[in-house]
Amino acid sequence: MSLIRQTFVELKRSGRGGFIPFITAGHPDLATTELLLIELAAAGADIIELGVPFSDPVADGEVIQRASERALRNGVTLRDALTCVTHSRQHIDVPIVLFSYFNPLLQFGERRLAIEAKKAGVDAVLVTDLIPEEAQSWAETLLQHELDPVFLVAPTTSDQRLAEIAQQARGFIYAVSRAGVTGAQKDIADDAQALVKRVRSLSDLPVAVGFGISTAEQVRQVWRFADAAVVGSAIVSQIERIGYSPDLVKRVGEFARSLIASKEIGAHRGGHNPAQR
Repeated sequence: MSLIRQTFVELKRSGRGGFIPFITAGHPDLATTELLLIELAAAGADIIELGVPFSDPVADGEVIQRASERALRNGVTLRDALTCVTHSRQHIDVPIVLFSYFNPLLQFGERRLAIEAKKAGVDAVLVTDLIPEEAQSWAETLLQHELDPVFLVAPTTSDQRLAEIAQQARGFIYAVSRAGVTGAQKDIADDAQALVKRVRSLSDLPVAVGFGISTAEQVRQVWRFADAAVVGSAIVSQIERIGYSPDLVKRVGEFARSLIASKEIGAHRGGHNPAQR
């Protein structure tokens, strides 16, 4: 059983919904990224997604696009993202998902990426633009190196493709709350709940819901029908707004804590994950 799956087992056992924050590697810089990984774990993240900056992030809204652009201007690479994970692993044991488009991974080399990601302490890899029909070799390579291949599904995903993804995915399945790109929204679409129900009819993997979740109320809403809530643009926006302030890391941590502060979920949240590495 992978560390990610163990994490979801512990969440279910304690009656809690999972919190999965996303940040972009190298935004605003690599040293701060490492500190943010540590702070987000301390703030109560159950899993953390670390985005690899890419020049054409077609699935991302303008907030994450700008973060990628800034990181790329600073020369941040996939190798740098892995180095951030390596350094943060000295302080945290929360599972980390490497979140990327396929092009940077393909250029790096599929087998090399799997080896280096595992060595760095990555637990799973999510490739936003790799369709299941072309992912079998990739998924097998990850599994050979004890990494979970995570896939996106959307309200527009056909039942046939959902079934294919359910066969290849490990760790959890990431359900996109709506068609379109990332970015905060006022309400969680009804499509998200229907999609989670469809996924669960085909797979026993935990389901995390993301795209557009930006408030504590929305996090709680997702917890009512899914196993975890993913918050990306709202956190990246905080980093962008605060900028190079000396208290950036602290303030992002406070924002993360505010997202999961809930009387409904009474269990303790801390930076040390109960599923030991």
